[in-house]
Amino acid sequence: MSEPILELRGLKASITEQPDIQLLKGLDLTIRPGEIHALMGPNGSGKSTLANTIAGSPSYTVDEGQVLLKGEDITEAPADERARKGVFLSFQYPTPIPGVTMVNLMREALKARRGAEVPAREFLQELRETLASLKMSEDMARRYVNEGFSGGEKKRAEILQMGLLKPDLAILDETDSGLDVDALRTVAEGVQALRRPDMGVLIITHYERILSYIEPDYVHVLVKGQIVKSGGFSLAKEIEAGGYDPILKELGLLEGATA
Repeated sequence: MSEPILELRGLKASITEQPDIQLLKGLDLTIRPGEIHALMGPNGSGKSTLANTIAGSPSYTVDEGQVLLKGEDITEAPADERARKGVFLSFQYPTPIPGVTMVNLMREALKARRGAEVPAREFLQELRETLASLKMSEDMARRYVNEGFSGGEKKRAEILQMGLLKPDLAILDETDSGLDVDALRTVAEGVQALRRPDMGVLIITHYERILSYIEPDYVHVLVKGQIVKSGGFSLAKEIEAGGYDPILKELGLLEGATA
């Protein structure tokens, strides 16, 4: 069996500025190369907290447990080091960066990822190949990062960055948020086009709809900072049909939970 891309062992994490508020309460998760895992759960269950904790956001502090990337303990590593080692986080609300073009951002990011300057000819060739695989116009790369982008364009720009950087672990935090059906399909097709047998993917979502386009190998339900149930794609369909209440009731967790 191949070495896991990501291992979370008994992960507990709190808000850095409010250490008495613990949001992750002993979480175990293993993602192997080529696997797509979906993380679902009610509002406030800790989904985005988990994404940001894996990526190394200073807003959260690991109180206990470990985060391992390809067998290496990165629990204490800062966010930039994790990114260089191959952790990619697609943001729920990508931020505009006026005056910085997509081309310049991606070339600097690729330089950091590889630890060396990428020759201009080589970079442009890789950029064009990635754009082509995503069926995206080269005009996208000339625009300022997320400035004036529609919701769908912002998410596609994130997928473009993922394609160029070729991370070991891609975390997509509510990539489907705010997208209409056409934009959702376009983004999902982009993720599928970039899927690699040596990459692990964690999709964080409220809804089953994106999983109809990117069928996950595993689905996990997160409630109050703990994974309370895991299964296959059928679990996502079950949630779409009946919501979280039946699962919470089955586990004796319904009282006080938010659907």
